[in-house]
Amino acid sequence: MEAKIGISAENLAEVAHSLSKILADEYVLYTKTRKAHWNVEGPDFYNKHKFFEEQYTQLESIVDEVAERIRKLGHYAPASLKQFLELTHLSEDDRGKNDALTYIKILLADHESILIHLRENIDNYAGALKDAGTSDYITGLMETHETMAWMLRAHLS
Repeated sequence: MEAKIGISAENLAEVAHSLSKILADEYVLYTKTRKAHWNVEGPDFYNKHKFFEEQYTQLESIVDEVAERIRKLGHYAPASLKQFLELTHLSEDDRGKNDALTYIKILLADHESILIHLRENIDNYAGALKDAGTSDYITGLMETHETMAWMLRAHLS
C-alpha cells in the first residue's frame, strides 16, 4: 500500500533507495564488527571481545531501524547478502590480522566512510526530497556513528 505522508511517490522512492544503500553499509559494517568479536586475538582479547560485542549490538539495532524507516516510507528493504553487497560502498574484504589494532583501524575507516556519506545526504533529504523526517533520522544516525568512531579512535591514541 502506498504511503500518503505528504512526500511525492518519486521522492519516497529516491529516499528509500538511498536508505537501502545505508542499510547495506550498516549490515556490512555489522558483519565486519561481528568478525572482529569472533576472531580477535592477543593479550587484550577479553576486553576487545567485549568492546566489539558492544559495537555490533549497536549496529544490529541500527540495521533494524534503517530497514523499518524504509518500510515506513512504503518500500521494501533489501534483505539478502547479494543485495547488500551490490548496494554497499564498503569493502567486504579486509585481509587483516586477527589482532585488535588491525580490526579497530578497519572498522574506524568504515565508520568514517559512513559518516561522510551520511553528512553528504542530510540536506538533500530535507531540501530536494522534502523528507525532514529522514533528514532528522540521518542526523541522529550520524551522531551515533560519531560516538562509535570516537570509541574506536580512542584505542589508537
